[in-house]
Amino acid sequence: MFWFALGGQMGFLVGWPWLLVPIAYMVIGATVVGALVMRIASQEGLSLPLLSRGLGFGARGSAIASFVYAVNYVFYFIFEGSIVSHGLAEIAGIPIDSAGASVVFALVALVALYYSWRGMHSMNILQRFGMPIFLVLFVIGMVMLANGYVLTGPGEWAVQDGMTTTAMWQALSLANGQVVFQALIATDYGRFVKRTVTYAGTAGVMLVELLMIAVVMVIGVFLGFTMVSHFGENRAEAELAATDPGLIFAVVMGVLGVIFAVLTQVRINVMNLYSGSLALSNAWDVLSPKRVGRQWWMVLLVVLGVVLYPINVLQYTDKFLAVTGIMTNTWIFILLSDYFVCRKLLKLAPGSQIEYREGRVKDWNLCGMVALGTGLIVGALGVFGAYPMYFASFAAMVVGPLVYIPLTVLTRGAQYGAATVAADEDLSDDRSIEPAP
Repeated sequence: MFWFALGGQMGFLVGWPWLLVPIAYMVIGATVVGALVMRIASQEGLSLPLLSRGLGFGARGSAIASFVYAVNYVFYFIFEGSIVSHGLAEIAGIPIDSAGASVVFALVALVALYYSWRGMHSMNILQRFGMPIFLVLFVIGMVMLANGYVLTGPGEWAVQDGMTTTAMWQALSLANGQVVFQALIATDYGRFVKRTVTYAGTAGVMLVELLMIAVVMVIGVFLGFTMVSHFGENRAEAELAATDPGLIFAVVMGVLGVIFAVLTQVRINVMNLYSGSLALSNAWDVLSPKRVGRQWWMVLLVVLGVVLYPINVLQYTDKFLAVTGIMTNTWIFILLSDYFVCRKLLKLAPGSQIEYREGRVKDWNLCGMVALGTGLIVGALGVFGAYPMYFASFAAMVVGPLVYIPLTVLTRGAQYGAATVAADEDLSDDRSIEPAP
């Protein structure tokens, strides 16, 4: 349902047919980045945190990669949970910004925590039955929408004040917050793709997924413009409500719509909770000798979700995607610049069999850390108003590699390795299985 919301927000910014521009940018950009990162992962048999050790950040510095990954999942956990809570609050007659709604969010989060705590078996059950339930209830919802409301087609998807350059950049910024993150999700399983698969093959995997997402986004625009007139005369408030799938399906389908939201979004949030806690656990294990069980990181995420729920993240999607885009895009573009420019083109380090083991790579690759820090500072200046925020994620992801490549050239690749490996040492480690932290 996140994609319904994101599509609706883009639609209200630029209207038809201009909304196809940010959607196309997201599809093409994520396909290209995903194809590159997925093939690197499949060739090396390593996850992104382990790749980050050798590609620019070092053994300890790679914890930043895991932390950035976790921040994304924290946002999506709160976002998806808010959709469910808003639907439940609507049916119960509870204001979505009240203490009662926070209690509703907490109860929904505890359900997700229960399934995540039980592990992969419970999650597998949710994933197996979640999609068929989603499709059936979605079709029922569309029939009820058609029978009870006046549907709006693309010809009526117009922006009140007309499409502006600023609005287009705002929509592109929303898309840019997803370009890299969608590629990273695919890479989680892409590292198990056969090494014989080409860039065209990995691009095909990404494109199929992203085209389905694009269809859902367009449906989100359709839902938004169809329902906006039913949420009051204040246009800003009405548009916010019309991009909230929890409210939309609760209004259109009643109790059945709430069941729809609960069954489908709890399924997604179990994955968000599991993945976010795993990323935080990995980051902590890299930086601290004292291990904290993954389950307790899930508890922390639930607490954070309850604390942050009252701000209604749906109204700050642009800011959250700008922040996550700054962090995620800068990290991955540094990684790609290391692999394709510093290694493949400039031969500053081996272009294959990327070293990742502690003692074989530096704890902190200063080139990567300085480049990432610079990119984050440049992006943060945009978020805090030094220049338009919708440029922030673009500026950060460009600055990162522009700082990283010259630094790596100036240091002649000295920041890669902490020790020289003997020429006759056997490095034929099995990279198809990720070692324990």
